[in-house]
Amino acid sequence: METETILVTGAYGQIGSELVEALQKLHGKEHVIALDVKEAHNFDGIYEQCSVLDNNRLQELQDKYKFTQIYHLAALLSGTSEKDPKFAWELNTMSLLYILDLAKEHSIKLFWPSSIAVYGNDAQKDQTPQDEKQNPTSVYGISKTAGELWCKYYFEKHNVDVRSIRYPGLISWKTKAGGGTTDYAVEIFYEALEKGTYNCFLTENTYLPMLYMEDAIQATIQLMLAPKDAISVRTSYNLGGLSFSPKELISEIKKHIPALEVTYVDDFRQAFADSWPNSIDDSVAEKDWNFSPKFNLEKMTEDMILNLKKKMVDA
Repeated sequence: METETILVTGAYGQIGSELVEALQKLHGKEHVIALDVKEAHNFDGIYEQCSVLDNNRLQELQDKYKFTQIYHLAALLSGTSEKDPKFAWELNTMSLLYILDLAKEHSIKLFWPSSIAVYGNDAQKDQTPQDEKQNPTSVYGISKTAGELWCKYYFEKHNVDVRSIRYPGLISWKTKAGGGTTDYAVEIFYEALEKGTYNCFLTENTYLPMLYMEDAIQATIQLMLAPKDAISVRTSYNLGGLSFSPKELISEIKKHIPALEVTYVDDFRQAFADSWPNSIDDSVAEKDWNFSPKFNLEKMTEDMILNLKKKMVDA
């Protein structure tokens, strides 16, 4: 494997914190630079504190490290974006343009995450196809749709090797949720173990596509390792894996925590969930770079509870 120098923005986020560890194992700690706007705390590796909206500083860091790959993960998620739409647009879209320009100028391979939030009420709900029309209903979804088009533009006009995944809801025991519509599927595990109760902000039969974080990290690295000529999608690849409702997840959790009590009081995120797919057709990702998730609902639930119990004991 050729030596890479890799920048990961949003390194303290839900995806970033686990992706950095995986990339360090693959490429070595000395070749992975983690970047976030937060101050570093107990970080094992190279860390730079910087806003992704500070274009001058990004240029300085490129001169310093000479990145060959960038994973640009910094963003506001769906729920948080609604609280400050203009800042969400600036952070989610303008920072991508800064990074795309950097990639163009220095021939950097780039990963940028999109989301199932690009789809709207008029999209096919079940097994949403790769090329389904996009009509997002959230600020987050609007920024991701625009970002997909910018990625395609920079590939076609400037030959930037940019690759992307439309992440579904992501579930992890290592990091807590960060303000997204699918976050109930993370929060409920913590609440179940800590309190034995949970107040769900989605209705019990709301189906959404999900992916366990271990599968998401593997898919992301797998996509970046794929040969350039294997990549047929330069907007963003559909990625599914799991699809379940709160009711089904709760039923699975109760096999391990029978006393769990759940109430349902939906909030503004329900409207976003209603506009998103119930399940995803990710056959193009499977065909192009052999995506195949390892975790089903039962295996994911068991792994989440086992590791969260250990985490709480260690804390």
